[in-house]
Amino acid sequence: MDFGVVLQNDPPAWRVVDLAVQAENLGFSHGWSFDSHILWQEPYVIYSQILSNTKRMIVGPMVTNPGTRNWTVTASMFATLNDMFGNRTICGIGRGDSAMRVLGHKPSTLATLSESMRCIKDLAEGREAEYNGTTQQFPWAEESNLDILMAAYGPKALKLCGSETDGFILQLADLSLAEWTIGAVRAAAEDAGRNPDDLYICVAAPAYVGTDLAHQRDQCRWFGGMVGNHVADLVSRYGGDGSSVPQALTDYIKEREGYDYSGHGKAGHDHTDFVPDNIVDSFCILGPEEAHIERLRALKDLGVDQFAIYLMHDQKDETLNAYGQRIIPAVNG
Repeated sequence: MDFGVVLQNDPPAWRVVDLAVQAENLGFSHGWSFDSHILWQEPYVIYSQILSNTKRMIVGPMVTNPGTRNWTVTASMFATLNDMFGNRTICGIGRGDSAMRVLGHKPSTLATLSESMRCIKDLAEGREAEYNGTTQQFPWAEESNLDILMAAYGPKALKLCGSETDGFILQLADLSLAEWTIGAVRAAAEDAGRNPDDLYICVAAPAYVGTDLAHQRDQCRWFGGMVGNHVADLVSRYGGDGSSVPQALTDYIKEREGYDYSGHGKAGHDHTDFVPDNIVDSFCILGPEEAHIERLRALKDLGVDQFAIYLMHDQKDETLNAYGQRIIPAVNG
């Protein structure tokens, strides 16, 4: 199993770079960050410094979207980084949550997402692509390679992910929901005539190593609020009766009363009080090292190729060290 770390682009940017370097030295293969340019600093500038200061780490957004950046610019940024550092980028993409809503936009449609993924991948890999009624190509990008992983929860998004992308990002670590979503993505791939085993599966969630479970829950409760934004969209589209989306994913947002993006992804976020302890425990990986190893082995058995830690709490260095020194070797040993 590969391991990644998801960082916020909070200033100072060099702290983000330092954490990525530390993570690579501890055996992490991927460095991800949020892409929400109003709330945090610009990720692609920081990616160039992470790539310059590491040797093997693959970097990319978790996740970008089709609405806040011109697709041709996005493709050019990936292709340029690949040319400079040797195909060490990856594109996580979705419909858009914080980056879009903070600007007053709704998340992109799945049709737009589909079109953007084809355009970005083709251009970033040196092929011709259709954009806005024109045919475009980067003649200097023929050696570039860019895998596109799509973040998804609902049935239609999971179908698009399985039928068109290189892989799937599930932003929670609940085993039953992982089994359901991974199964849906693989079924969609098979229906589209693709090999389901070729899909790269990434589970991303907060991980906090320690023994004070109450404190860990308070530090990671924000994640249930972040996921709740996507779940609220699913409930409005499919209802909450469990027929299309598991009730284990939808029931907990019944007490949700809105969301303040100024606290997005931050420990102690006031608008995440509605998230109950059992959701924090199932969506995140908390507790002593043994609990992490057990959950990660179970995810690995479900076919998960990468676990990426959302490292947004008050024990960043300690958690990285515990993973690098003991948890990763135990899972992959």
